Formats: sequence, structure tokens, C-alpha cells
Amino acid sequence: MPPDTVAIRCVDLRKRYESRSGAVDAVNGLDLVVRAGECFGLLGPNGAGKTTTIEIMEGLSRPTSGDVEVLGMRWEKSADALRQRIGISLQETRFAEKLSVQETLRLFRSFHHGGSEPAAAMERVGLTEKRAAWVGKLSGGQKQRLAVACALVGDPELLFLDEPTTGLDPQSRRQLWDVIRQFRSGGRTVMLTTHYMDEAERLCDRVAVVDHGRVIAQGSPSELIANLGGEHVVEFAVNGSARNGGDLTDEILTGLPAVSAVRREEPAIALTVTEPHVAIPALMVALQQRGIDLTRLVTRHASLEDVFVTLTGRHLRDEQIPSA
Repeated sequence: MPPDTVAIRCVDLRKRYESRSGAVDAVNGLDLVVRAGECFGLLGPNGAGKTTTIEIMEGLSRPTSGDVEVLGMRWEKSADALRQRIGISLQETRFAEKLSVQETLRLFRSFHHGGSEPAAAMERVGLTEKRAAWVGKLSGGQKQRLAVACALVGDPELLFLDEPTTGLDPQSRRQLWDVIRQFRSGGRTVMLTTHYMDEAERLCDRVAVVDHGRVIAQGSPSELIANLGGEHVVEFAVNGSARNGGDLTDEILTGLPAVSAVRREEPAIALTVTEPHVAIPALMVALQQRGIDLTRLVTRHASLEDVFVTLTGRHLRDEQIPSA
């Protein structure tokens, strides 16, 4: 497939669920183009519509309206052909617990006309030592890796991964990142949803931020971060709450040299800055002039998490994200 070929195209995609309490628009006019050979990430909080969107792309759900094209085909006309050319790892996959890992992969391999040997799929995700183990005896992380192996065993052109590293320890996450990179290196396409911002930044060529069923921003991770107006973030806290730090108003903070944006997140304040070595001394002077005591100061590179918070006013997920 030529590199400029479109692998997925969605035009004005909509999905409405009717209920007694009223209609819910899970996907609300979503437009998206994924190019062949890229790893594309859908980012958004729970309820944003990203899982519903990817299920429509996978042929597991029908849209209420709009047009969806996958690998140049449409599900309503070419479902059998599409199933032979895609691999799917769902957010939650239930397996037969009294089948072994090897038997499960043989079963999934039988659904495809071609594909790889189960032993090769097991090796790719680090489950070779568990080949004879019953699925019911696997840990949550091992089951997640088995789900990815089942998606790969048919040797797909397009791989759908919905939260693929949830529940994995840091070492297993990195191992799966290598699997995804290796898959892409063969010119294959990956559609990925994730809550992990470091994962999206390291794996994805482009990402789309989805909120309330719409794409609110898309581009490469570096492009989206650059749009913040600064490559660095200075986070600090003062005595008392961030909102009541004396007369340290947003107007004063944005007036400091090298500061392009201010975001208040109790109990801290985050400054997007272009030059930390310029912004921090100016901040210290402003605090000293107003008799405000600094209790914490951290500097870091801006991330996709900052992009999301700037666009939506909230974090992608509330719980702590494990480092890898």
C-alpha cells in the first residue's frame, strides 16, 4: 500500500444512543483521516467518544450517520474482506479460561486465511513461557498481552489497539511498544487509543484529541505541543491556595518575561514558558515583592497532557499514571 494511501477516513461520523432519560450523542460529527503506514492516536477522557469511534471503524458498531471507509472499503459491502485484513485488541477481551495460551492463539489464527504461527505471536509479546498455561491462570497484564497477540496472529495490515497497555507493568509496556514499532516498520498502520501521554508521544506520528464526540485538535505531538506557545512548563505553589496567593493575578503572571500562558490547578499554578531561565528569576522577584512564600517549584518539558488540559480545562485521567 503506497505511503500516501488513506487507511481510514471518517466524514461527519455520528453515533446516538437513545434512552429513557434522553438521547446521548457519543460521537457528534467526527472527521478523521488516518494515512497508511502511520501510528495514529485517539486521545480523550472516558466518555469522550473514542472507544465508540474505534468500534465503528472496527465494524463492531454501526454509525447513526456519516461515512466510514477502512482500507478503501466499507463495512456494509466488504465485511468479510475487511476482517481478513485487520487485527483488533479490545479494551477488554474475554477468553475461554480453560484453553491454553497456545490453543487460544491457534483458535484466533483459524479465523484468517493467512497469518503467522502462534509460536511467533507468543514470542512477540513475551508469552512463550506461558504457552501451556490456562488463560484463567494468567495475570491481568498477561491477558492483555495475549489479546494483542491474538490481534497480530492474522498478520493484519491495520491494527486497532484500544488501551493496549492498561494494567501492564513498566517493562511489559516497553516490550509492547517495541512490538508496535516493529509492526509499523513493515509499512503497516496502527490506530491506537490510550490514556498514557508518554505512550502517545513516543509511538504516534499524529494524534487527535477527542472531546464530547468531536475532534478538537489534531497533528503530530510536537506540533500540538508547539501550539501551546512554549516548550516548557514551570509549576509552583505558594503559601495558601494558588487562587489566593496575595495579589499574584493572572495578569501579573502573563506579564512576566517568557511567560505565554497561565493555568491554575489547586494547589499549584502552571506557567507555559519559552525560556525557563528567564521566567523563573522574574517569578521569584514578583513573589518577593508581594511577600509571598514559595513552597514548591518544578520545571519540565511541555507534554500532550498540557495540550489536553489547555484545550479542555481538565486532565485526561485523574489517577496517577505509572512511569515506564
